[in-house]
Amino acid sequence: MNGIRRRVLISGASIAGPALGYWLHRHGFDVTLVERAPTIRLGGYAIDVRGTAIDVIERMGILPALKAAHVHTRKFTFIRQDGRKVGSIDPDSLMGAEAHKDVELPRGSLTSILHDLTRDKFEYIFSDHVTALEDGPDEVAVTFQSGQQRSFDLVIGADGLHSRTRAMVFGPEERFSRYLGYCFGVFTMPNEFGMVREGCIFNAHQKMAGLYAIGDQACIHGIMVMKMPEPSRDVLGDARWQRQTLRDGFAAEGWMVPSLLKGLDRSDDLYFDTMMQIRMPSWSRGRVALVGDAAFAPSFFSGQGTSIALVGAYVLASALASHTSHEAAFKEYERLARPFIEANQATAADGSSIMVPDNPTKLWLRNSMIRLSPILSRLGLVSRNSRKVHSLLDVAAVPQPAPIASGSA
Repeated sequence: MNGIRRRVLISGASIAGPALGYWLHRHGFDVTLVERAPTIRLGGYAIDVRGTAIDVIERMGILPALKAAHVHTRKFTFIRQDGRKVGSIDPDSLMGAEAHKDVELPRGSLTSILHDLTRDKFEYIFSDHVTALEDGPDEVAVTFQSGQQRSFDLVIGADGLHSRTRAMVFGPEERFSRYLGYCFGVFTMPNEFGMVREGCIFNAHQKMAGLYAIGDQACIHGIMVMKMPEPSRDVLGDARWQRQTLRDGFAAEGWMVPSLLKGLDRSDDLYFDTMMQIRMPSWSRGRVALVGDAAFAPSFFSGQGTSIALVGAYVLASALASHTSHEAAFKEYERLARPFIEANQATAADGSSIMVPDNPTKLWLRNSMIRLSPILSRLGLVSRNSRKVHSLLDVAAVPQPAPIASGSA
């Protein structure tokens, strides 16, 4: 120990990055966070914070702020291909959530809360990104797109599903990505349906179209999911191909799908991607590590991306604060977090069976469950086994040392 604070660069200012920065700062690290966008990204669809992640948020002191932004979705209604209603279900039953504890809120609300919590605690650099990393025996030399060059004891990539940090240090995305067989598009459109705090889900063969009203806002989210061969990276980034793929895939469908397609044509915020997971044999190499979607994206089907990002950040910061050796810290991070992460990634299979049953038998079973759900709930027979997965890691057992400072990581 020589009194010098360890310097950590975090790439990415969405959720995992600011959360990690908060905990590292609290443990006495000198934190810099770089984000390629000009500011934090607002808007976006609703996300869930559940189980163990709620314990992390509570320790950060921002649970009241999250609860104030809670969406309070009342129901999800499922629609058959012929347009008839299957039934409605309580969102807590659908998602395996713990009523009155777990929180659902707009993604932009959470990013704003995290930014407000941390913006005066450490350095933020916007409109810039890392273009080169040189990992040395004592530090990492970093070159930024702006031309700036700096050195850090550690670099953490929290830069999302298509992480540039991962590509630079660990190799191409296709080494670690696992395609789940579906592509999806999400966009906003005018709320012309009178929907308030609810969602509607329409299923055709290997397809799902949905409308989701976060609150009583003038806009709602449209979503389209379809099973298809994995597209190449070249066409996946083509905005015209994205829109045409959705139009062609849903052109013959009924219910409100024609209105959804009109909304798609008018939207300027379509987000289109594959349903995929990131599975890596190791989340660190040298003085560089990954967290959040960059390391272990669970996919949209799991509904767990935000929660495991928050928990992963908490565990990584605690491990770094407990060890002056970065090698030992990264090993501890994986030892504690990997079972929790992989168990939550496994929930994606259940999510796909609920949202897009891919054969008639699965669809019949799903619809039967929805029709019976009100009766099973009244009898106390609705299973919440998924809670065991959400809370598999007890954050109280994660070491929380006093702040430390050292000359090298």
